[in-house]
Amino acid sequence: MKPQLRLSFGLLAAVPFLMVLGNSMLFPIFPKLQSELHLSGFQTSLIVTAFSIPAGLLIPIAGYLSDRFGRKPVMAPALVIFGFGALVAGLSLSFLGPLAYAGLIVGRIIQGFGAAGMAQLAMALSADIFKGGQRAKVMGQLEAANGLGKVISPIAGAVAGIVLWLLPFYLFAALSIPEGILLWLLVREPKGAGKKQPFSQYYAGFKNVFATKGLSLGALLLSGTTVLFILFGTLFYLSEVLEKNYGMSNLSSGFVLALPVGAMAGTSLLVGNYLAKRAKYAKLVIISGTLLVGAVMLVNAFFVDRWVLFAAISLMGFGGGFVLPTLTLLFTSATEPSERGMVTSLYGGVRFIGVALGPPTFGWLLKQGTAPLFLTAAGLLGATAVLVFMFLDLQQVLGKEAGGDERDKYVIAFAPRPRPRESQ
Repeated sequence: MKPQLRLSFGLLAAVPFLMVLGNSMLFPIFPKLQSELHLSGFQTSLIVTAFSIPAGLLIPIAGYLSDRFGRKPVMAPALVIFGFGALVAGLSLSFLGPLAYAGLIVGRIIQGFGAAGMAQLAMALSADIFKGGQRAKVMGQLEAANGLGKVISPIAGAVAGIVLWLLPFYLFAALSIPEGILLWLLVREPKGAGKKQPFSQYYAGFKNVFATKGLSLGALLLSGTTVLFILFGTLFYLSEVLEKNYGMSNLSSGFVLALPVGAMAGTSLLVGNYLAKRAKYAKLVIISGTLLVGAVMLVNAFFVDRWVLFAAISLMGFGGGFVLPTLTLLFTSATEPSERGMVTSLYGGVRFIGVALGPPTFGWLLKQGTAPLFLTAAGLLGATAVLVFMFLDLQQVLGKEAGGDERDKYVIAFAPRPRPRESQ
């Protein structure tokens, strides 16, 4: 990789890393937030939901704007807005007293507005810049950066919470605002970024993508949503039980919360490298990862020993590492560049919905008991694996040329080759 591309990729990889901090860094300080602000478990879960719902709803709009005007003009301001929202949340906790929770929720909503233009556009721009088999490696590295953020964030959140429990919010602002400025100044978009076509024409092209590949893309969207729903629901469950049931400190809890996401980060990197030359196995990889996470949920339903729990959630991370980089590769490769932002952003938006719904749903199910919670999760994952098996047509997603961006060289390399006709 050329030095300029390394710099660009480093800044792009920092975007999903920072966005992940927006949720995962807070899990270790939830018990302190609950005690300081006298919050219920449901109110605490809304701190995640208030961030994720606006992001999920606005991401498709950000995708359209990036296709029309370019990725950078959307991403750089989004990073600044993300940091500003964190600053609002931190200042509310510091100075608003009885209104601190309301100010915190407002700040988290603003952060969600910023998050709408971050990680998925970093994926889209990376797909614009990197071609051929190198794209699969880069997508794996982006998911690894995402996973690395999930690894570091609970530990960093726990450490920051020891110093000052509301410090994570100020760290978000201190990191994301300079990142937005550097990305604007140093990352170069490919020539011709931003295709200024009428919305009706753009929408027609987007609609055509789903008319021809709708079932396959729907199966992929379901898979990503379900896996992240389960992952973040489980992280919320752990934040609830590690201190109450096992008497673990914030710092110890941070390390436990890092287990599944650490496993996911390492696996994402390996899977990205594997798919660079073996994209024809993408469907098998997705189904295997989904079933592995489902098996973990079954284990958690019947075993309550802490060491079994810790081993199981680590395996859950391996399953997530199978699924997420594969989905990222397929979504960024399924369309031509002029529609890539919208399709990739739709995927990112659905992922956020899964993240938003996981904590409150798991919080409610936990009241029904541990076994019902994890059995429900296992059943959902099993159904998802079946639907992916039935409806994902890999050749339909990757086997058709998408418009002369050298993607066709990558696609054709992995499309099934026609058998020679037998001699008459």
